[in-house]
Amino acid sequence: MSEPDFRDEELLADVICRLIGEVRHVAVGAQSPIPATAALLARERASLHNLRKPYVSLLGSRAHSFFTDGARELFDCAGQGRVDVFFLSGGQIDGDGNINLVSVGDYDHPKARFPGSFGSAYLYYVVPKVILFRLEHSRRTLVPKVDFISAPGGSPDNVYRSGGPIALVTNRCLFDFDHAKKRFRLASVHPGHTLAEVIDNTGFDFDRSADVPTTSAPSAETLRLLRSTVAPMVAEVYPEFAKRVFGVTVPIPSS
Repeated sequence: MSEPDFRDEELLADVICRLIGEVRHVAVGAQSPIPATAALLARERASLHNLRKPYVSLLGSRAHSFFTDGARELFDCAGQGRVDVFFLSGGQIDGDGNINLVSVGDYDHPKARFPGSFGSAYLYYVVPKVILFRLEHSRRTLVPKVDFISAPGGSPDNVYRSGGPIALVTNRCLFDFDHAKKRFRLASVHPGHTLAEVIDNTGFDFDRSADVPTTSAPSAETLRLLRSTVAPMVAEVYPEFAKRVFGVTVPIPSS
């Protein structure tokens, strides 16, 4: 039997969903449609298999958020140990798990400016499972060393830290983060991509096994959940994404 067809976004959502695992609370920041899809998929998959359903908080959502005070309440919950999974990205990410959300080049005379660190450093320290996500996998984004450290991937041994990166998901592959070595290890290469391609497009060195597996494709059940149940939920916050990926539109309420 042939594997069902799937879109790249569906594969990435499934990969992230499996990284989330069984947790109490998944929070997703703004402008994160694929992590949001993954979080909702994790909840619906748990419900389908009679497992503990995680709370899902999507910033910007009215239907899928327990926060009444936006990001400020997110920070409070995270500091109290009540957020188990969060997602971060960066204009640059290096092999030590450091992310850069500030600028490229000399700080006083930058070549490019990013939106800013916001609460990334704080959340990186207190959320147990931080999943890094970057759609553009290139030497421009995955660099040997970030130009500015907005949030460090590792800390000295004498620094207490309950949170940190567990993985980096890109459009080409999945990296695990080795906390003992404080560096990435290639876990799998996505279907349609190759190890040589990953090496050629990655600016930092990484560990890998002699035989790197291919990322598992989403199952027929996962695709059904995504397309029939999760997609309409995602459309509430990300209507353009839901329409492009799943062909789902949000009904316009009557006045």
